[in-house]
Amino acid sequence: MEKLISEFSSGLFFWQTLIFVTLIFLLRKFAWKPILDTINEREKSIRDSLNSAKEAKKEMENLQAENKKILQEARAESDAMINQAKQSGKELVEKAKSDARLEAENILAQARTSIENEKRSAMNEIKNQVADLSIDLSLIHISEPTRRYAISY
Repeated sequence: MEKLISEFSSGLFFWQTLIFVTLIFLLRKFAWKPILDTINEREKSIRDSLNSAKEAKKEMENLQAENKKILQEARAESDAMINQAKQSGKELVEKAKSDARLEAENILAQARTSIENEKRSAMNEIKNQVADLSIDLSLIHISEPTRRYAISY
C-alpha cells in the first residue's frame, strides 16, 4: 500500500476519474435505465402472474366447494330416490298381499257357499230318496197284508 501512495500520479488519477465518470454516465444513459425498466417490467409481470395464480386458486377452491355441494345434493337426491323406491316396493308388496288375502277370502266364501248349496242339494235328495223309500215300503207293506189275507182266506 505504501508503494501505491508513494508512486501516486495526479494526472493518471484525473484521467481514471474522468473515464470512470464518463463510463457511469454512459451506462446510466444507455444501459442502466433499460436494465431497470426491464427489471421493473419483469417484476410487474411476476406480480401479475402471482395475482392471477391467487385468483385462479380462489376460483378453483370455489369450484371445488360447488362441486362438493352438487355431489352432496346428488347423493341426497339418489338416497331419497332409493328410499322412495323401497317404500313403493313395500307398498306394492303389501297391496299384493292384501289383494291375495281378499282373493283367498272370496274363494273361500264361494267354496263355503258352494259346499252349503251342495249340502242342501244332497240333503234334499236324501230326503226325497227317504220319502220315496218310505212310500215304496209302505206300498210294499200295504200290498203284503192284503196278499196274506187273500192267501189265508
